[in-house]
Amino acid sequence: MSFLQRTALITGATRGIGKAMALRLAKEGANIVIAAKSVEENAKLGGTIFTAAAEIEAAGGKALAVQCDIRFEDQVQNVIDKTVEKFGGIDILINNASAISLTNTEETEPKRFDLMHDINVRGTFFVTKACIPFLKKGTNPHILTLSPPVSMEPKWFEKHVAYTLTKFNMSMMSIGWAKELAKYKIAANSLWPRTTIDTAAVRNLLGGAMLANMSRTPDILADAAYAILSRPSGECTGNLFIDEQVLAQEGITDLEKYSVVPGAQLYTDLFV
Repeated sequence: MSFLQRTALITGATRGIGKAMALRLAKEGANIVIAAKSVEENAKLGGTIFTAAAEIEAAGGKALAVQCDIRFEDQVQNVIDKTVEKFGGIDILINNASAISLTNTEETEPKRFDLMHDINVRGTFFVTKACIPFLKKGTNPHILTLSPPVSMEPKWFEKHVAYTLTKFNMSMMSIGWAKELAKYKIAANSLWPRTTIDTAAVRNLLGGAMLANMSRTPDILADAAYAILSRPSGECTGNLFIDEQVLAQEGITDLEKYSVVPGAQLYTDLFV
């Protein structure tokens, strides 16, 4: 399935996983909409919607950078309006934007609880809602959400109940949308890494350089996303994919090139 002239709207595509996916699709000639908050460089995070757009165009795609905080419906609608004005429609939605706080119940402040639910659950839901009318008219339309397989194992809840609730909610929405939108042949799937990924969140919030060096690069998720989004939308839907599983289905089993440090022992991600 060609990505030429197809339009992908990606939330949180300024850096990390979202940007890697944007660049991968841009190499195939896709139009990329970067819907994210960063318009000024943050020294710890790096990048803005404008620097990401420049990289996307250098990679061969067309880019539209729109500042957007997905907690606010008017900002979401602004992204949709500008996307349709520039590119004529939407073929792919990647729900990548997410907030994380790995705190137990007593340590979870209301503002952190609300932020995670407002971005991960509410934001993902209403961005998707806004895109559906255009996905119905899209070419091989896909919704891809960055969220894990759902598990009722207590170990995934005990240390960070609030965060776990939001990520599993994202996955349950994928399951629901797959059925709800099947009649329109709009695919809805989730994707999650088997190992930790070297992102700003890992370096700044979770484990610093030590954990980053036990991680894979975002490119593994970008390649997995490309494989999923290439599949027929009427057939590939309702899955909670793991990146390694997707690549194995494509005949790719040597994953050494994705390691930040070649040969390093890799750290398994949450929920896997």
